[in-house]
Amino acid sequence: MDPTSSRHVHVVTDSTASLPAAPTAGLDVVPLHVVVEDETFREGVDIGPDEVAAYLSDGRRVSTSQPSPGAFAAAYDRAARDGALEIVSVHLSGDLSGTVHAAALAASRAPVPVRVVDSRTVAMGLGFAAIEAAVAAAAGADAEEVARRALDVADSSRSIFCVDSLEHLRRGGRISAAAATFGTVLGVRPLLAVRDGRIEVVQKVRTRAAAVERMTTVAVESAGRRQAPALAVHHAGDPDGATRFATELTRRCGLDVVVSPVSAVLGAHVGPGALAVVVADLAAGERADTCA
Repeated sequence: MDPTSSRHVHVVTDSTASLPAAPTAGLDVVPLHVVVEDETFREGVDIGPDEVAAYLSDGRRVSTSQPSPGAFAAAYDRAARDGALEIVSVHLSGDLSGTVHAAALAASRAPVPVRVVDSRTVAMGLGFAAIEAAVAAAAGADAEEVARRALDVADSSRSIFCVDSLEHLRRGGRISAAAATFGTVLGVRPLLAVRDGRIEVVQKVRTRAAAVERMTTVAVESAGRRQAPALAVHHAGDPDGATRFATELTRRCGLDVVVSPVSAVLGAHVGPGALAVVVADLAAGERADTCA
């Protein structure tokens, strides 16, 4: 690492990282868009997850869209004006959104070199990766090292979640119609996970309580296999349930848990009542046998 370069690498991510409120130095967030009927909002700027949940509950037509290349170009220009000599731009899975492709298009025209990273994940799987990339940049890592740090942490993450209905994911094309139908058969409640950038149904349970218990077990076991585990809980309109979930995780594994609403865009796809847990390894990449 070059100790003189810490101010020269800037990190950009997108709003689906579902970051907690406290900002991270050296990390900019480009918002995705939520479209309600015919009106477009920037998530985290013009609209939040609570408003999206209310619109969905009211039966309003809600969809989402990626940022334009121009939005990324503006972020890269700002970073360059602030002294960045290189930028690392870390984004949600390219199989779930065209965001990473918009970033790549803007990167090709940026005033400084930009490395675009497809995290192959989302929410705090992406958020932990972006935060750790910004920490590495502040410590003097060059752009290649910062990008590798983001990928290592993202690759180490495991995300599992439950939803009250798969219909929102089906409408948004994030899950197949067959998988969505599976979730309504015989009252089965599916657990889902992000695997290699895609959303998959991974297990059947009968009740929400059983889903939360299974997610708790998976998260605690996953944390136990990681050298420096970090945990986050997300919710869509259920802060009390998320707090109870996080408290139980802390009781079982002795770790603090980040609790934050899922981003407005993700909330539009998972629907009200969704609950998720993310486990990542902040020591990922530091040794060859780090758990994936």
